[in-house]
Amino acid sequence: MTDETGYKKPPQHSRFQPGRSGNPRGKQKGVRNLGSDVKRTLEVPVRLNEQGRARRVSTQHAVLLRLREKAAKIFNNGAAVESVGDEALAAEDQAILDAYAEEVRSRPPSGAITVRPGVAEDCGANLDG
Repeated sequence: MTDETGYKKPPQHSRFQPGRSGNPRGKQKGVRNLGSDVKRTLEVPVRLNEQGRARRVSTQHAVLLRLREKAAKIFNNGAAVESVGDEALAAEDQAILDAYAEEVRSRPPSGAITVRPGVAEDCGANLDG
């Protein structure tokens, strides 16, 4: 029997022995990854006071509520606020939204073809030769 070694043929003494696993201890049970740790942490209930009343919500919900409060303080700091339903918009933000809405309304429908005089369309043909 020749002991050939080379590409995909390790020496005989260093090969896996018959009946033995290449990973004898295997994957450890109960090993958590970052995703499961984050998920578990965000599911833990916390108490928060909202308008003088105590509430129990998930950590994820509490973080999002806090983020919303901070964003509202930053964006509404000293700006003229105009109430629209439950949301509040600054006057300049409303002007931007109105201008955008007018631009969208003035566009042709999405299925329409716009033809501008003097502009040739590329038919897909290779004009270079």
